[in-house]
Order: sequence, then structure tokens, then C-alpha cells
Amino acid sequence: MKKLILAMTAGVAISQAGPALAGKDLDNVKARGQVVCGVAVGGIAGFMTIDNQGKWTGMNVDICRGVSAALFGDSEKVKYVPVSGQQRFTALQAGEVDLLSNNSTWTLTRDTALGLDFVGVTYYDGQGFMVPKKLGVKSAKELNGASICVLTGSTSELNIADYFRANKLTFKPVLFEDPDQSRAAFFNGRCDAYSGDQARLYATRVANAPNPDDYVVLPEIISKEPLGPVVRHGDNQFADIVRWVQYAMLEAEEYGITSKNVDEMLKSDNPAIKRILGVTPGMGKALGVDEKWVYNIIKQVGNYGESFDRNVGKDSPLKVTRGQNALWTQGGLQYAPPIR
Repeated sequence: MKKLILAMTAGVAISQAGPALAGKDLDNVKARGQVVCGVAVGGIAGFMTIDNQGKWTGMNVDICRGVSAALFGDSEKVKYVPVSGQQRFTALQAGEVDLLSNNSTWTLTRDTALGLDFVGVTYYDGQGFMVPKKLGVKSAKELNGASICVLTGSTSELNIADYFRANKLTFKPVLFEDPDQSRAAFFNGRCDAYSGDQARLYATRVANAPNPDDYVVLPEIISKEPLGPVVRHGDNQFADIVRWVQYAMLEAEEYGITSKNVDEMLKSDNPAIKRILGVTPGMGKALGVDEKWVYNIIKQVGNYGESFDRNVGKDSPLKVTRGQNALWTQGGLQYAPPIR
């Protein structure tokens, strides 16, 4: 009996190690030869912006590029579709985009009631407030009765209401669907404060303020905002690919694999690195992609740290510190399950 149980267990292990079966979403992406990625209308500096040549760049864009590299061996087979905060989930549900990579906050209701799957956290953030220095405000608790510019249909709108109610304060919401209109209204003096994820606040101050030094981000963080990519519920393999693209970028950083040294790393004797880069085959087959999937991501897009530094970190105008988004080995929250 014991031998039979062991044989059955081994059979299950072998079965689970086989290639995943594609679902309709992945089939459509492959047939199209292109990933359709939903990004934010108006963009967010450092996360998703379009330049004068029509090229999209940013941390969120890098996730889309990574998915393309894993699927097609080419990080540029992506179509970027701007969607508003109010319409983004509807666009995903309707199949207008294959995934959202646009600073969407992972919440219980979004994860369960909308028929969607959040597949990871690209950036740990929290909501705050930005005000003009001339207002003389040092704390969000001094904003009683203030008018606040915020995007409608966002968790930010709900968080403000909760925060002010909990602190027995009042405020006047000034709601916008278009981020450009919201920013313009704030900088034109229509609102006393501008609220959103702190990443958005710092990006807005650098990219849009007439004089960034005239504005200050208040110290309070009033919410948890785990931001990450979203796919439709039902195609497990496509969700797995998007999920493991991000994990691959993180684990590559853990092992010191970068876009500059990835070719040299192919010669490594480290068994983990050999699995990650496909020198030892099996991980690509398990995911249903080419064995060089991680190599292609890192060579063409870079690891998580490279993406962070050039888009929002030390090598960018934003100069955001890693903080909670440092690797777990460096006191942060970013932690990837092993590729094995």
C-alpha cells in the first residue's frame, strides 16, 4: 500500500510539472501577436508616460514589456491603450485590454466582485496629500473644510472620506475623471489640496508643477495602496505568466542578474541561476513559454531594481527611495517565490 501511495504521489508530481494549457485570453494574445496593455489616461511620471515620439516608458510599462518578452521573445510587441480610472476595470472585463498595468490598488471587492485577478504587487504605496507651501499647512489634520482635487472612481476618493470622518473633519471633494484636468485644477488654485497615491503626488510635483519647490507633500499616509497588474479571472496560465514576469524580475535582482551581465551569468555554476536563465531547462515548460523567458525579460527590460532606479528611483527625476519596495533581504516588502 505504501508503494502504491508513493507511486500515485509521484504521478501527481509529474503531472503537475507538465506544460500548462492555454486559456482563451492567452490564445487571443498569441494569435494577435501582441499584448494589449491598459495604462492610465494622462500617464503618471515614472510609472507610465508617453514621449514626443509616442514611446511609452515607466515601471508599469516595464511589466507589459516583460510579458511580451516572455511570450514572444520581444519586449516591444505591446499595444498601449489609455483607460480612465473610472473605466479601466470595465475595459478589462470587456476584453478591450489583456491586462491593466496602471497603478490599480488591490482590494478585496475588486479581487472578488469584478471577476478580475490581481497577480502581484509592483509597487507598495499609500495615499497622501499635496498642498501649496503658501497655504502654511503642515499636517493633513489641518485641512478641515478644505477643497480637495481627487480622481472619481478611485480608492483615493473613498479613503479621503474615511480619513476625514474618522478625524471628525469636513472637506469639499472636487472630482475629476481625467487626471490632467485634476492636476490643472489644483495648480490653478481651484483646490486647496491634491490627493492620491504618494507615488502620483511626487510624480505630479516633478512633472506638472509650475515650480515644484512651491508645493509640499504632507507627512500623513492614510491608506495601504498595493499597486499591481490585473487580468481577467478565468485564464490561469495567462495570470501565471504575468505574475511570474514580475517575480522573475525580482528574483533576478536577488541573484545579481542584470541586463548588463545576463550573458555572463549564463555561465554561472549556481544551480538557481541556471534554472532562472533556462540553462537548466524545465521552468519555461512549466509556465508554457520558451526556456529563455527570464533571459529575454532581463536582457531587454532589466531586473526589478533596474526598472525602479531608472523610472522612479535614483537615476530618475523623481528620486524616490526604495523604502517598502526594497527587496526583503534589504528591509523591504518585495519578495519573490523561488523559480524552481
